[in-house]
Amino acid sequence: MFDFLKGKKEKPDIALLVDGPNILRKAFNIDLHELKKEISRFGNIRISKIYLDQFASDKLIEAMVNQGFQTEITTGDVDVTMAIEAMEFVLDKDIDVIALMTRDTDYRPVLVKAKAKGKKTVIIATDVAFSAALKNTADRVIIFKGPGNIETIVNSQ
Repeated sequence: MFDFLKGKKEKPDIALLVDGPNILRKAFNIDLHELKKEISRFGNIRISKIYLDQFASDKLIEAMVNQGFQTEITTGDVDVTMAIEAMEFVLDKDIDVIALMTRDTDYRPVLVKAKAKGKKTVIIATDVAFSAALKNTADRVIIFKGPGNIETIVNSQ
């Protein structure tokens, strides 16, 4: 758990946002149930949302709903929609931690703003083509290297 919240609440409230097209690939073999279990170690997941593009199959959408994710289907760029909604959670006084599952450096400004607003930040990614800028900006980095193989890095800042 993050030490910064002592005295505020027992456990921090987390907004978990997943960049579907960037992360949901057969090659990565990501278990979203395992992801939620890992994130829950750091607080209460209050929001778990996955962003998909208009090409997402009905079976994929149903699978995400069955795993407890709210789905957001975009007709344009997933990154823009997810970044805007992430900023809404940055400004939400009831959310303490912004957790983004992505490998895309486009989300670095969200992390910077979140930290400026006093939020803790987590990036969840695979170890394949993962942005060093994201890795170095987040307070905590969780890297999925395969089923049951998770590495957590805490950045000192």
